[in-house]
Amino acid sequence: QVQLVDSGGGLVQPGGSLKLSCAASENIFNINNMGWYRQAPGKQRELVARITRGGSADYADSVKGRFTISRDIAKNTLYLQMNSLKPEDTALYYCNAHIIEITTTAINEYDYWGQGTQVTVSS
Repeated sequence: QVQLVDSGGGLVQPGGSLKLSCAASENIFNINNMGWYRQAPGKQRELVARITRGGSADYADSVKGRFTISRDIAKNTLYLQMNSLKPEDTALYYCNAHIIEITTTAINEYDYWGQGTQVTVSS
């Protein structure tokens, strides 16, 4: 079981920046996909950005060009650099680890979540 600890959220003015961190309890290179999701009040949780074990990244259209997902394998840490923040980016942000386990008889998939870190963009 993977444990994830999110941090780095806070209150920032529109146009500002924040960097979120997600510390994992095991070697993140062994994790198939890692990502950041967010959930605003009254809305469903949505994917913000994700990165594969091979290092390929993709982003939600709403954050492309403003957010960057990265990782430090030596530190077992995932990051989300958020620039040019907008009020609509306000949400609880969660780190996710997606693991695919292939056996001789089955393919099992597991999702693990951080506890969430609040990002509020307001003047």
